[in-house]
Amino acid sequence: MRIVLFGCPGAGKGTQAEFIEKRYEIPQVSTGDMLRAAIQAGDEIGQKASALMKAGQLVPDGIMIDLVKARIARPDCERGFLLDGFPRTSAQAVALRENQVTIDALIEIVVPDDRIISRMSGRRVHLASGRSYHIKYNPPKREGLDDITGEPLVQREDDREETVRHRLDVYQEHSAPVIRYYEQWFAQSPEAAPRVMKVDGLGTPEEVRERIFKALGEV
Repeated sequence: MRIVLFGCPGAGKGTQAEFIEKRYEIPQVSTGDMLRAAIQAGDEIGQKASALMKAGQLVPDGIMIDLVKARIARPDCERGFLLDGFPRTSAQAVALRENQVTIDALIEIVVPDDRIISRMSGRRVHLASGRSYHIKYNPPKREGLDDITGEPLVQREDDREETVRHRLDVYQEHSAPVIRYYEQWFAQSPEAAPRVMKVDGLGTPEEVRERIFKALGEV
């Protein structure tokens, strides 16, 4: 099974990726991990990517495609793979298609923006330990204080409402064209294009998991 997984920040994509990996015995392929590995290895692609990133430039799609192709050619991807973080743009989706990288399904975990904002803006953390709370769903015993140490909890910058709203806007700006590209391709050539599946992301992680497995069972 060759899958592209989409989901806005806070949609539970990481949890569902673990379920999918175990169920189908496929590796999660993260472009961020691939870039770090290539840079650490010091190979030709890694050197090019490192130079660009140090100069504050984006890594071109051509290099990213080369990284993806090299990664999915490894033995652990024989049964398939789960692409996370790629393609991020419709140009990258086109490049995957032109490089004959086969995708069976694109899954988008859909959660309304107001629920995402509630989930993320309510988080509070104890920085020293990493313990996490939620003011509504998992509150500390004493408001604003860590259960173990009694030290103050903080709201991370990424969890502030204005930051969450911006991240959601960015996600929609970049993801919508990618999803639309695959939907249009499937409408034209259903025998060649991946199926696009929008899965309700509300409910327990297990409920969402079963919806995803049911959808993938139809591929």
